[in-house]
Amino acid sequence: MTYETIKYEVAEQILTITLNRPEKLNAFSGTMHRELMDAFDCAENDDDVRAVIVTGEGRAFCAGADLSLGADIFDIDAQRGPVKRLSDGTVDYSDQSVCDGGGRLTLRIFKFLKPIIAAVNGPAVGMGITIPLAMDIRIAAETARFGFVFSKRGIVPEAASTWFLPRIVGVAQALEWCYSGRVFPAQEALAGRLVSKVVPPEQLLPTARALAREFIEKTAPVSIALIRQMMWRMLGADDPMEAHKIDSRAIYTRGRSADSKEGVMAFLEKRPPMFNDKVSVDMPEFFPWWAERVYK
Repeated sequence: MTYETIKYEVAEQILTITLNRPEKLNAFSGTMHRELMDAFDCAENDDDVRAVIVTGEGRAFCAGADLSLGADIFDIDAQRGPVKRLSDGTVDYSDQSVCDGGGRLTLRIFKFLKPIIAAVNGPAVGMGITIPLAMDIRIAAETARFGFVFSKRGIVPEAASTWFLPRIVGVAQALEWCYSGRVFPAQEALAGRLVSKVVPPEQLLPTARALAREFIEKTAPVSIALIRQMMWRMLGADDPMEAHKIDSRAIYTRGRSADSKEGVMAFLEKRPPMFNDKVSVDMPEFFPWWAERVYK
């Protein structure tokens, strides 16, 4: 797929996705949504991609939804045509036209099997910050600004951010930022644990790449994929027993793998490990366990 609104660049097993509408401050559009969905699909199926960095072109990360379409930008009936109605005239909320596009993207990112770093180079507002919530780590340039501005636009947070944000920063901080809708600086984002590092602008991508290298070097890709899903999905578990069940499956299957034997022997022989299992074909048979609904 040829991309119009993003750049897709792989170097040294790190994919850098750059939001590329600098003249619009990388404002989110329908085309960008489709291209990002495709990019994450491609990256997941490419075993040469071990980690992903997402950043923005120019002076912004993402200014949120493209408001140049005017007052009806958030009116789904106006943008896509009337949604389906039930026989009593009420909205049929199962109509896919009602489905939030940002949420479809964050759910795709949530299911992704490789580490993702958001390198926030400038303003990240609205969808520009809710989408990175589904990424694993957010680092920011000193020039970055953040805003959950939905209450000021007469709407509500989207992209499943009401699930992600309180888990990252705590419910009190999440509510403060969403109630006020104010735009705040990178240092406040760091203090509130929205980002893990703030660095000078020229150090942002080198810092992100160095972090990605740590995730890649001397680690097993299938183990990383499992760790990502185990960590995220256990955030919604209601008892540690759910983690124990999945831990047990994962330890059993990985313990029998060639990767496990290689990891142990590499340690004993004091050499770098050579892991051969691939995410595209070697995920364990119990994966994805959440599709079972009931863990046995």
